[in-house]
Amino acid sequence: MNRAAFYRGSRTFEVAQVPLAAPSAGEIAIDVAFCGICGTDLHVFHGDMDARVGDKRIIGHEMSGTIAALGAGVEGFTKGDMVVVRPLDHCGECPACEAGHSHICHKLKFLGLDRDGGMQTTWIVPAHTVHKMPKGISLKHAALIEPLAVACHDVHRSRLRAGERAIVIGGGPIGVLIALVAQKAGALVTLYEINPARRAKAVELGLEAIDPAVGDVAKTVQDKFGGADVVFEVSGSNAGAALMTTLAATRARLVMVGINSRKPPVDLFQFFWRELELIGARVYEPNDYDEATGLIAAKAFDFDRFITDVKDLSEIQRAFTELDQSPGALKVLLKIGSQA
Repeated sequence: MNRAAFYRGSRTFEVAQVPLAAPSAGEIAIDVAFCGICGTDLHVFHGDMDARVGDKRIIGHEMSGTIAALGAGVEGFTKGDMVVVRPLDHCGECPACEAGHSHICHKLKFLGLDRDGGMQTTWIVPAHTVHKMPKGISLKHAALIEPLAVACHDVHRSRLRAGERAIVIGGGPIGVLIALVAQKAGALVTLYEINPARRAKAVELGLEAIDPAVGDVAKTVQDKFGGADVVFEVSGSNAGAALMTTLAATRARLVMVGINSRKPPVDLFQFFWRELELIGARVYEPNDYDEATGLIAAKAFDFDRFITDVKDLSEIQRAFTELDQSPGALKVLLKIGSQA
């Protein structure tokens, strides 16, 4: 049997035993060890995505595990391999796919939202989504590869160079990871976050973190060093979108990472006046997973400090409720399988 947590709507999960399926041709069955709770999962919990996920979906995609079984025709993997999943299933036929940008496929299916996800003891996925992990990486840290790959992709999109000044607006899990990856790349990084607990956690991780509500942030940035070369808007807030152009240096690159629930106010005049660039950044590509895996293997950051809590899958209701009420938390993991 397979133990799985089903989202039932109305901020409710149900853990149930269901029959264990076998992988079909081209699929891999993975015994899941850990699965992280991300911001999108919280949006599901809040009911914001009911039209998309329904009321019987197994969610989750930030995971690690070991291969349990291989479907017919799958090569390059062995039972017992430690793996993670890049949860994007593309069509292969749309203009984006034909141009080599399958991660933004026009018909993209996201595993854990459009199909069942990783909050179950055995998860069956298309083989092309699976990445093998090198030896020596802990399963707990491997569960951070998906969000870390997001940060790697965002920094790649920014074309950030060593010595440039970068500002990250929003100190949630992705904002902190972007700041860490940017700092690792040699940038001078400042993180702006209104939540004091998250600022404190960012400082513990070696970042400069400032409250944007204190003083005239834009004037301070412009007077001190003429603006930032790269601004990452990660808050997904209208206030953050309005702030980003005021922090930008001449010919700065502004990277939109956060998802806004309402159309944000953006000062388009500044794009003309300072020749700014606005860059979209969505999910990740295979090379971003490779870079994230390398950072995990090298223990580039204090990943144990980044993980703020671990709970068993049986405690999923409590885990979501507590995380929803703890805005200072960074990454909460669910312990799924016995190998964790």
